[in-house]
Amino acid sequence: MPEKLLEGKVALIVGVANDRSYAWHIAKGLTDHGATCAYAHIPGEKNERRTRKAAEKVTTDPWLFPCDAGSDEDLDKLFGAYREKFDKMDILVHSIAYAEREYLQPGMFAGTPRQAFLQAIDISAYTLAAMADRAKPMMPAGGSIMCMSYYGAEKVVPGYNVMGVAKSALESTARYLAAELGEHGIRVNTISGGYLKTLASSAVGGTDAFDEHAKTRSPLRRGVEGADVGGTAVYLASDLAAGVTGETIYVDCGVNTIGI
Repeated sequence: MPEKLLEGKVALIVGVANDRSYAWHIAKGLTDHGATCAYAHIPGEKNERRTRKAAEKVTTDPWLFPCDAGSDEDLDKLFGAYREKFDKMDILVHSIAYAEREYLQPGMFAGTPRQAFLQAIDISAYTLAAMADRAKPMMPAGGSIMCMSYYGAEKVVPGYNVMGVAKSALESTARYLAAELGEHGIRVNTISGGYLKTLASSAVGGTDAFDEHAKTRSPLRRGVEGADVGGTAVYLASDLAAGVTGETIYVDCGVNTIGI
């Protein structure tokens, strides 16, 4: 193991569903480099058990707290409880998104109902701003905020539909936050990870061929691995990225650079 880059830092990870999720690989990377990680999970005993099981693989006796990100009251409770426990926040990882599964199918975008459209934007993008606003008072010495996106935010990916629109909004939100919070020493960046088979990606219709397509199309001739994103998160959280903010960093083995 190289020198630990995050010794003494504390992170709040929002979005660990299991040990296959990008958020888990980020938590592992941060922990391996000395950070202490706390976890927010979707309310409910099943979700808590699933998150705890994953978190315990990287964190001894992990601190967990339930949060419905669509509720301002729940967000207030989460950040209030976190502050009582840890006092400071050096790193915030936003790795949540939601859209109704039935509209994540090829040919279903135009028919997306207003409420489903707005809900996708709310949970997938607005919550980044809502969390950053609550994190700011706990980052008096600066900090690193990062969120997760996908190439479908920039180019059309069949079936990604309203989630692509939401991820576009997320990336733009990150840039505006970076511009506003930079004077406080808070950096905000987006990691655009390649296709990884997770609970979230399985909701998108037509993804079965994504992995094989990435392996044959990418310059590295392989699909992205969770550790690839975990390593990039460590970099963004560390002083090595002190001059990096407002960026969308692709970690997809180069797939986004290749044309048809």
